[in-house]
Amino acid sequence: MVASQKLTGPAFKPVQIIEHLGYVQIDTISVVERAHHHVFWSRNHKYNPADLTKLVESRDVFEYWSHAASYLPMKDYRYSLPPKKEFQKRENSWFPKDLKMMKQVLTRIRKEGPLRSKDFEMTKQGKSGWWDWKPAKKALERLFLEGKLEITRRDGFQKVYDLPENVIPSSVDTTLPSETDYARYLIQRTLQHHGLATASEIAYMRKARTKTTVLTTLNEMVAADEISKVSVAGVEQPYFALKQSLENIPRVGSKIHILSPFDNLIIQRKKLITFFDFDYKIECYVPAPKRKYGYFTLPVLQGSRFVARIDCKADRINQRLIVQSMHYEKNVDQRLLQKKMESKLLSFAKFNGCNTLEFNTN
Repeated sequence: MVASQKLTGPAFKPVQIIEHLGYVQIDTISVVERAHHHVFWSRNHKYNPADLTKLVESRDVFEYWSHAASYLPMKDYRYSLPPKKEFQKRENSWFPKDLKMMKQVLTRIRKEGPLRSKDFEMTKQGKSGWWDWKPAKKALERLFLEGKLEITRRDGFQKVYDLPENVIPSSVDTTLPSETDYARYLIQRTLQHHGLATASEIAYMRKARTKTTVLTTLNEMVAADEISKVSVAGVEQPYFALKQSLENIPRVGSKIHILSPFDNLIIQRKKLITFFDFDYKIECYVPAPKRKYGYFTLPVLQGSRFVARIDCKADRINQRLIVQSMHYEKNVDQRLLQKKMESKLLSFAKFNGCNTLEFNTN
């Protein structure tokens, strides 16, 4: 599983990383470097945030929804079309179908070119917050989710919207896949970067019809000897794997990785318990008095074992990476790991634009 995540072996180029993983989640939290950069860095320590900007400019990636807002490989663009088509049918959501406003927004972008939400005047007064978004911003997001607008780039962290024909290269396949083709894509993508997965994990957050098609397709692929069904002790649901993943299991080694809470390996929490005996919860959404490990605790993986959790904060002005807490897992001898951890933290500090470490742990 660790090898399938490209957390072992040679470093890959950013475009190879995202094409293998299938997506990289975008996140706004910036206590340390944002998740979408952190995921790339964990797999290639020469990665620089400017590398992702280049991937956007070269149209090797695009933005859309996976299980959350994500960068996805442009070569997989057609597989974003089924959820877009499905969203077009929804009358109600966080972003209501305000046809009049949607038409006005599209008209302006056709005339003026790429625009941000802030380029539209506030037309509704209200308290600040998610539910008080101005109508134009809701319309922009609705059009984006329906596939009638794309995000051409970001200015800072502000989305810049444009027409699909100005963002998606003409060479890209934009034909709508069938239900079965879409299911096969979800299966191949998940097994490629997770190594093992259940039908429910593969169809995570997909509509009921897709879940049914995924299960049917999995059984057909097993019967055709394309994939293997695997039993896992203590788990009722069968797991599935690509045959080559089972036949060529590489050596994991003992390299240490400081991972993002939104890393592709981390995101399915139940799987962490099943395979790693690692019960992880991000605590930035937990009231401060109830936090056990810290606001933005980062899981630390050594080889195929989670060994610690660290809560870090990048003080970029003073170029310090502040380690606010460090908790080792049970049965881990921290004395044996201390030097390796400090070396890794120095590397992580550099990635975060810091040149010194400060330990505020108790």
